[in-house]
Amino acid sequence: MGALFIRILLSNVSFFHDDDRTRRSWKPNVQEKRLFSYILDRHIRVKVTTHALRCIDKAGGIDEYLLKTPYQKMDTEMGLFWKAKIEKLYEDLGKTEVLFFSPEDEAKFAEEFKEMKLAERVARSEARRQMSGSSDKLQKKLEEGGADSEVTDEKASRPDVNPERRAVIYNF
Repeated sequence: MGALFIRILLSNVSFFHDDDRTRRSWKPNVQEKRLFSYILDRHIRVKVTTHALRCIDKAGGIDEYLLKTPYQKMDTEMGLFWKAKIEKLYEDLGKTEVLFFSPEDEAKFAEEFKEMKLAERVARSEARRQMSGSSDKLQKKLEEGGADSEVTDEKASRPDVNPERRAVIYNF
């Protein structure tokens, strides 16, 4: 049994220690799930059993499961519908042309991407500096590296900075 199959209600007669008979039934563990289809590029909402979910995971996803399952094993109209739709889209996907880049082009793209990330990182740090309100003079002194003692004296003299904790205290 698998996804999109109908599971029957099982029943039996249970016997107890004093020969009392009781009818007992077992229902299938049916769950309503959203499964992502890469071919359709969207989620499919289906009611499946937990056994079917394990089969789908083993097959590698709902697309692969539906492609591998023969039509004879499909019990529901919805299963047949999704199988036919995915098969049609899979055929159309096979007809599309795929382009590959040369290793030189891929290396060039990777280098440009690294430069773009570096520029983004520098822009973010600059924006943080401007947001924090640090002065240009202080920034220049830090870049020169010679005015470390003046910076610490300036921080210690400010009333909003606790010198013991070195944390900013905000007064609201």
